[in-house]
This record gives sequence, C-alpha cells and structure tokens, in this order.
Amino acid sequence: MANRYPWQQGIWQQLIDNPRPAHAYLLHGPEGTGKYQLALALAKYWLCQQPKQQACGQCSSCKLIAADSHPDLLQLLPVEKGKNIVISQVRELVDTIMQTSQQGGRQVVIIEPAEAMGVAAANALLKSLEEPTKDTYFILVSHQLGFLLPTIKSRCLLQRCPLPTTDESQHWLQQQVAELTAEQAQQLLQIAGHSPLLALELAKTDGLAQRATVVAGVKQLFKGQATPSDLAGAWAKIPLTLIFAWFAAWGHELFSFKVTQLPAALSSTDMAVVLGFLAKHAEITEINQTQQWVLAERQKVLQHVPLRADLLLESLLIRWQALLRR
Repeated sequence: MANRYPWQQGIWQQLIDNPRPAHAYLLHGPEGTGKYQLALALAKYWLCQQPKQQACGQCSSCKLIAADSHPDLLQLLPVEKGKNIVISQVRELVDTIMQTSQQGGRQVVIIEPAEAMGVAAANALLKSLEEPTKDTYFILVSHQLGFLLPTIKSRCLLQRCPLPTTDESQHWLQQQVAELTAEQAQQLLQIAGHSPLLALELAKTDGLAQRATVVAGVKQLFKGQATPSDLAGAWAKIPLTLIFAWFAAWGHELFSFKVTQLPAALSSTDMAVVLGFLAKHAEITEINQTQQWVLAERQKVLQHVPLRADLLLESLLIRWQALLRR
C-alpha cells in the first residue's frame, strides 16, 4: 500500500471528502514532499472496492495493486530517471484509456513528473485531458509547475502540496534515521531546501559529506588553493542538481545580505563567513548577474538538457571567483 506522510493529512481529507472528484488533478509543489506517494494513495483509494478513509488493502483491487498488476492503474513515467516522457508513450496510454476498463470500474492514470513531457507529448495528451472517457481520472504530479504548458495546467484542478513545517520534517527525519542527532537533522533539511524526502535521501547517501566537500572547495577557490578545473573534477560524483541548488541558495543569501546587511540573511551557517566576506568586495550588479546565470543554468539542469558537467561546473566557479576579483 502507498504510504502517505503525516503532513499530507489535511490535503488527503480534502481530496477524499469530494463526492465528485475532478477528472484531472495536478499535485504541485517542491520536490521531496511525497507528492507521488499521495497520488498513488489516491489512485488506490479510487480503485478500492470498499474504501473508508483510505483503501482497504483487502479487496481484490487492492491485492492487484499490491502485486503491481492492476490493469486499470496506469502510470506514465520516464523510461529512465532523468529522461523525458516521449510522445509514443502518450499515444500508447491514450489507446489504452479509450478502451473499457478491464475491471469494469474506474481507470486512473498517474503522470510523474508531468514536466517530463515535451511539447509534442503534452499536446498528444490534451484531448484526453479535456474530454476524458467515462470513469477515467488523471493525477499529474509536478515538481516544477512553471515548466508545464498552460494548456495542461488549465485542464486540471491544481492542488498545492507545500513543504511541511521544520518541526514536522525534523521529527519525521529522526524517526526514519534513528542515529541522527537533532543538529544533523537540521543541517540535512537546510541543505535539502527543507524537503524531508530529499533530506532522507541525503542522509542515506552521505549528503553531509558531499556538502562539506563543496563548501571546502569554495573556500579553497577563494584562497587560491584550487582552480575551477580542479574542483570540477573533485565534484564529478556529486549530482549537478544539488550543486546548483546550493549555489542558487548561496547567491540569494549573498544578494539579500548585500542589500540588507542583516546577519539573518546568511542562513547557511557553513557558508556564512564566506558569503559575508564576498558581500564586502562584490558589487550588487555583479552579484545579480551571476545569480541570474546560475538560475538559468539550474533550469537547464532540472530539465535534463544535455550538458558537459565538467565544463558547466568550471563556468560556475569562474563566475563566482570573478566576484571576488572584481
């Protein structure tokens, strides 16, 4: 059975209390908050033969879902993680939902992440979203709502899935990893942009060590102890999504501190001294220009545009190094 998370209870109740659900929902919000798990739980609830406040887990429909063999639960996902959903996948889905459901009830389609559909694939889905066959329901999941076509968004009922509170996230994270101290849990949440599932993934993949490697590298860069090329090589095994998320956050803090001079703007404690030093020497216009470049390149990384990781990292570090030189 799909596991919902404690912070989703309010949204869940809102979704299941509707006696006439919308034909298409779009669950959107930051990555790492459990939107896919929520979508799967809702699909199981709709297909369950005797649901109460959740799917019963005992009926034949629930047993088929548990065995990953329910013919009326259809999922449109990238063939490989980080790849796009292609038009042939959408056409195959459309052909399937045009037929009668095999169990004689509802058909439920989960699409995740919805922004992985290119323009052609998204356009191929539009008619089915606008005029769905009887008893067919769509649940789209998006981590980057701005990347979706307006025509897709307009055909769905949007349901925002925000981050849980810091206390909720920290409590849950320490339940999942018993050996985590409160300080470690707080640090993991900070470097994960306060997304609990991403923080858990970082806890399991030595994310704190990766963060320490990047922070140490930035300090070496500004001390002249390492070149951008050296660091690009040293960071080769650290996901670009993480590195660009961290630099985007640091750029925002740097800009905010430069403008306000408020210490609270420097929320990344492991980089506060470096950012405070940079703020004394960098011009506001150059900080802004560098940040705009970082955000634009980060968008390409999130959209899985083919990029040379080593060259991109070198460019990133050269631009940050230039802030101090100027």
